[in-house]
Amino acid sequence: MNSKAKAEDSLPPPPGPPPHGLNPTPPMSSPSSSLSSSSSSDLIPNLPNDVALQCIARVPSYRHPHLSLVSRSWRSVLSSAVFFSTRSLLNCTQHSLYIIVRMNCDLKWFVVNQNPRILVPLPSNPFPAIGSAFAAIESKIFVLGGTINDVASPAVQIFDCRFGRWKLGPRMRVGREFAAAGVIGRKIYVLGGCLADNWAKSANWAEVFDPAAERWTAVESPAEVREKWMHASAVVEEKIYAMADRGGVVFAPGTAEWGGVSTKLDLGWRGRACVVDGVLYCYDYLGKIRGFDVKEEMWKELKGLEKGLPKFLCGATMANVGGSLVVLWESKGNGKEMGISCAEITIQKLSDGSLCGSILWSDVILSVPAGSAIVHCLAVAV
Repeated sequence: MNSKAKAEDSLPPPPGPPPHGLNPTPPMSSPSSSLSSSSSSDLIPNLPNDVALQCIARVPSYRHPHLSLVSRSWRSVLSSAVFFSTRSLLNCTQHSLYIIVRMNCDLKWFVVNQNPRILVPLPSNPFPAIGSAFAAIESKIFVLGGTINDVASPAVQIFDCRFGRWKLGPRMRVGREFAAAGVIGRKIYVLGGCLADNWAKSANWAEVFDPAAERWTAVESPAEVREKWMHASAVVEEKIYAMADRGGVVFAPGTAEWGGVSTKLDLGWRGRACVVDGVLYCYDYLGKIRGFDVKEEMWKELKGLEKGLPKFLCGATMANVGGSLVVLWESKGNGKEMGISCAEITIQKLSDGSLCGSILWSDVILSVPAGSAIVHCLAVAV
């Protein structure tokens, strides 16, 4: 597949605090109102609406734009929270890859829907920043901090993947840039990204967000782990691993224990990483994808990819999409344009402990202006 996507320009970052024009909690269609609006007529003739809803919820997401054309009542249901809750209860959600690309100083968002693969441009975040951290809980993507107008911001921008809408979330306790973030127990933990040069930043060097309470809370951290810049992070077995300028840190929220990463992990972890079946994968400087098993304390090359991928993957970024390892990289173009390429890889751990990958598909999925760069990617089930 070779797709070209046009993305709309994002709004310029604000000179100061976000204006009131971006509602922190915009109104959404309630489940009851969505179904009651269709109560005067059956969604599907001769079927109760709750049964019809379960039928509609089973249709793959890429067909939803077509379903919305059936009637006003269908369109209302497709944009309701109860529709997505029903999809989740029926286990009909589909994992999609969300991609953020920097083009000409703007951030552009895209989603790659699976089965079939369709690339769709999305609204850009209203206040683009440099060095934001990213996290996803259920159907929402959280963009955490980053530099806006050369100042580290505490702002939290939330994209609801169900409705394609942005809103502002509760601000962090301190401004951050290039922080580490991870989700454990449906809570977002953020580490670093700020210089602990005063009491407030020291006390809030790490903090946790509880979406249910919509509140940030400081997390105690020892002074020796408080590095400023975090280059990469991942969650493995309920622990957050974050790589800093000097080594890295490990935090286990369940026991509130802090520690340093092992020397072997530190020496092998290069660039962005993701976790599949408890193994941390990253792309190293030798052009290899390697996996680190924290139990065995060992790096292993992911074999079987020699003929299916280029020798070197520029700007390689990874995500776990429904149990598969998906790799993005920047590919060469014609001078004025370049490509964003993608490959989906299934992984097997063989009886001898080695890791073997099989490429399901690989293609250029997007053409972008030369000089563009992949900022981040992550998977969300909707």
